Amino acid sequence: LVTALFIDGASVFAALGVGLAFWLICGALTDIAVKSGFGTVAPGVMLRRFAGLPRSVFGTALAHLGLGLTTLGIVGTLCFGTEKILSMHAGETVQLSGHVLRFEGPYPAQGPNYSEDRGRFALLGADGSTTAVITSAKRSYPVRQMTTTESGIKTIGFSQLYLSLGDEGTDGSVVVRLWWKPLVTLIWGGGLVMMAGAAMSLMDRRLRVGAPSRRRKSAGAVPSASLL
Repeated sequence: LVTALFIDGASVFAALGVGLAFWLICGALTDIAVKSGFGTVAPGVMLRRFAGLPRSVFGTALAHLGLGLTTLGIVGTLCFGTEKILSMHAGETVQLSGHVLRFEGPYPAQGPNYSEDRGRFALLGADGSTTAVITSAKRSYPVRQMTTTESGIKTIGFSQLYLSLGDEGTDGSVVVRLWWKPLVTLIWGGGLVMMAGAAMSLMDRRLRVGAPSRRRKSAGAVPSASLL
């Protein structure tokens, strides 16, 4: 249901999703800044307050920050991702969301228990030079009589470019499927940040049941004499 809502009303839910993500991220950072006295006290006092904050405060902030990053990644992938399916000959280029790829052609390769047809794609820069090479393959396992597709992945910033090979046509062309997933790595990165927040909260002594607190010795305490 959530996926259908994002796709059908992409513009509306994209705005709401991005707004929610930035509200969570800014709220997490603002909470730390306010409790540290940012802008209201001297820098030295602010740093001492920041260092003295309980670990549960940092854990809560990290949890909300991670949730905001994950939300931003989901919105970017569902609302701004693009997909293209086409047949390509060697030497042809295709453009996807501002990225230009040139198909270098398929070539056979042999593995330990499989044979495969690999497709080599060159990611071109603004001047036409090759900035990266992405390889996808279609593998055939003769013993199992099974065919699999090994997708090629290229991470660009927080986004990823996927491509996979399809069947080869009688005219020598190959079916190619391409996806552009903006901000997709934030989905997993946000989850890691939330895990770090949970671990930080568990490190707070106030939240651990049965954790004894250290008792300070008074300055005037006199040690008891040992009995003979």
